[in-house]
Amino acid sequence: MDIAVIALAFAAIFVVELPDKTFLATLVLSTKYRGLYVWLGVGAAFAIQTGLAVAIGGVATLLPQTLIQVIAGILFLGGAVLLLREARAHASAGETEEAVQNEYGAGKTKEVHGLRQVAASFMVLFAAEWGDLSQLLTMSLVARYHEPYAVFAGALGALLVVSGLAVLLGRTLLRFVKLEVLHYIGAAVCLVLGILTFVEVFA
Repeated sequence: MDIAVIALAFAAIFVVELPDKTFLATLVLSTKYRGLYVWLGVGAAFAIQTGLAVAIGGVATLLPQTLIQVIAGILFLGGAVLLLREARAHASAGETEEAVQNEYGAGKTKEVHGLRQVAASFMVLFAAEWGDLSQLLTMSLVARYHEPYAVFAGALGALLVVSGLAVLLGRTLLRFVKLEVLHYIGAAVCLVLGILTFVEVFA
């Protein structure tokens, strides 16, 4: 596996997911269940979703190389636009823990114990995160670099770290780091990847 691709995938997914509702939803779940069980549950959901994104990205590599790069570039630039919109939305309104709790249904979850907490956390994130920006970026990275195992390792590592931070330090991080700033950083990363991709296509 290419270490550089692992690092790139980790960095790209990390800055996209840290300000995402994934982080906030994991934080909410950790207020109801044991942190370790929440982390195991959401980690399993991320592993399956990342694996599917990598598989789809791998299938895309069968298309003509130029077409793949153009699609990847469009996805990167689209991700930048989406993150900029999210940043403005956070700056104007902010994201409350109660809103995320209502959206993900965490507040309605019945009292459960033991491994059922793992299953409950898995189901909440697995159902809510389909079509997430991190999945689109994962597919784009696989299509661009043709390193499915490296992208999988980097992307899943980033998701596990983000969810771990949410469980351990979620509220502390939100006191010191504004979500819109993280969105702007993620948008910048996507913009750079998109520009680099198109430069390779038309160079």
